[in-house]
Amino acid sequence: MTSATAADYGWIRSSSSPFAYGLQIGYTLTLVQGVSPAELLRVVGAKPRGVCVGSNALIEQHAALLYESDWPESFLAGAFTVPGEEGDWTLALDFGGDLGTRPRFLEALSAGTRVVSHSSNGGKPMHFFHWYENGELRTTFEWPAHRTGSTPDELNAVMREVGLNPTGDEAPDVDRKAAVFALAERLTGVQVTEDLLAEAEYRTGEVPEEPAEEWESITIDITDAHGDRTYVQVERDQLTRDET
Repeated sequence: MTSATAADYGWIRSSSSPFAYGLQIGYTLTLVQGVSPAELLRVVGAKPRGVCVGSNALIEQHAALLYESDWPESFLAGAFTVPGEEGDWTLALDFGGDLGTRPRFLEALSAGTRVVSHSSNGGKPMHFFHWYENGELRTTFEWPAHRTGSTPDELNAVMREVGLNPTGDEAPDVDRKAAVFALAERLTGVQVTEDLLAEAEYRTGEVPEEPAEEWESITIDITDAHGDRTYVQVERDQLTRDET
């Protein structure tokens, strides 16, 4: 296991970093052990878009895809092979998509192996981390102190080492996103650097958006400034009756 910490990933905040764009509009970065880039794109149902060199070219292709439609029904993902713990891994990167957050993809990709992903949805304060092993979600969190999965506490010691606090808030000088990059490196042995992303040869694919799921109810759960909680679950047929 590497000794990476949040301090090793301060470069993600640089204005010249490819992650300046990803943190602005959203990204997912997914690492899969022993699965080729072509196989990863096949599993997620991506339509091949060829090869591009460098993160700037990947960003340009992403922007071009957005401009092709007023309401895009897909997003661009790029993948390449990178050395890591116990052999080769595939690093998949997308901007504004959700490849690394879809459970059915991550379960399939992690069958017999390991998958680690982290993401941001851009301007909104939602940042997720997922660790899958052999098709099973082991640990996931948005806030480090609120973890779920089959083994939510297994990474606690490593989280503390990289700068995350599994029991509360981090120290004010710790960059939580940089610490998540370090946590991913600890689990994969893959050191992500600015030069790696800037110079990689990406096999690209157009990943279709998932169809909207049918819903049966909505939950309203609000706690006001005084600590009073309002919790209401409204069934779909109740709303239908109200409309008629």
